[in-house]
Amino acid sequence: MLLLNPLLKTSADLVAKQIEYEKRQLLTSEAERAFELIGRAIRMAGYRKIDSTQLRKQKDQWILVQKKSGFRGSDSVMIQHEISDEIDFDCIGNTLTKERTKQGIARQAFLVDRQAGIPKGMKVNGGSLICQSLDRQGRLQSTTLMNGVNYLVIEEIVSSEKSPTQKLYQVSLQMTDGALLNLDLIRTFSTRNLP
Repeated sequence: MLLLNPLLKTSADLVAKQIEYEKRQLLTSEAERAFELIGRAIRMAGYRKIDSTQLRKQKDQWILVQKKSGFRGSDSVMIQHEISDEIDFDCIGNTLTKERTKQGIARQAFLVDRQAGIPKGMKVNGGSLICQSLDRQGRLQSTTLMNGVNYLVIEEIVSSEKSPTQKLYQVSLQMTDGALLNLDLIRTFSTRNLP
């Protein structure tokens, strides 16, 4: 028994570390997927066709960050752009067409909300990252992209060099397994199309 106890403890520790590593990899992979979708939308913000004749009311309508508007004080972001002549996709993979726009403008939004289907008072593994886009009738539809998001923070980075057509946004996600892991991940994205 004296020889077996240290061996069993080492084996149990090894299994626990392997499970933690796999959870960390899964959460990181989910966060990278979210960053890819949010980053693609930020890069598209403000895109207009070169021959577009529609006048827009204000230049700040293309990307709008609302602070502390979601689950646990998370931020939300709404991005608008015209659709190109090529194939564009919204945040859930639908091909953007004229039917999926409102007055010729495609919309995508990202926010963190309470997980759906969980009774109040029950312990949850963070919130759900929600993607909002327009359906074929131009109505807003919300789709859950992933669970396990504690919060989403979006900050505009003010640089010393003023560029009227480019803004930088820092996107921070905290992913959680609801027990031991809380991963803080940060990425920075630049707009490309602002007028």
